[in-house]
Amino acid sequence: MPAEKRDLTGSVVLVTGAGAGIGGAVADLLVEAGACVVACDVDAERARQRLAALPADQVLVQRTDVRSPADLAAAVQGAVQRWGRLDSVVANAGVGVFGSILDYPDETLQRIVDTNLLGTVWAVRAAVREFDRGGAGGDVVVLASVAGLGTAGGNETVYAASKFGQVGFAISLDREVRHRGIRVSTIAPAAVDTGFADGVGRVSGDPVKQSYLRPADVAAAVVTVLEQPRRMRTALWSMWSMSEDS
Repeated sequence: MPAEKRDLTGSVVLVTGAGAGIGGAVADLLVEAGACVVACDVDAERARQRLAALPADQVLVQRTDVRSPADLAAAVQGAVQRWGRLDSVVANAGVGVFGSILDYPDETLQRIVDTNLLGTVWAVRAAVREFDRGGAGGDVVVLASVAGLGTAGGNETVYAASKFGQVGFAISLDREVRHRGIRVSTIAPAAVDTGFADGVGRVSGDPVKQSYLRPADVAAAVVTVLEQPRRMRTALWSMWSMSEDS
């Protein structure tokens, strides 16, 4: 018999970093599955252009800087005002650079931690507060990286630290909120073919990227996690291309 899947039709999902890359692909597949998406991005116009082909009644673009707890709280309220509730959050927004820790100014390294780690904390906290208020539980999906699982090479130290933080946050949060019907999952992909870190350690158009995972590969994993029956959860899902050593 076919595997049991939850129907996401009408489900309301907040996605951070939805204006490009993995976040945009997540929005695409969620809408295809029937969900409504609060598409959060620090560049709202970029998000509108990226998601313009999606049905307007299933997408709400919110200008959101994930470094701001107030912006995340406003995004959650946007979901509630538009659709009456929030069912899931996908904490995807992230930044990074590749190079020696000695090569970048304090502000660049601070931005990595504030966006990747604290941005996840603020997004998830705002969503969990709404899950608790609604009383029906919810789903938290954290987009981390295999760099947070001890596989990072040199020249990505602060990025790796932020991703370790995401993984630890999700593991601890699961133990805190699972009894309230809130399911926490972490997806940790290896290299993905996006514009991530182009110009700061990666080169746009580099042929090696052709062997990387695609944004849609990771987005499909997000949807799979959300479609799982509520009796089960995926604590940690690492994803690799066939060209990379795990």
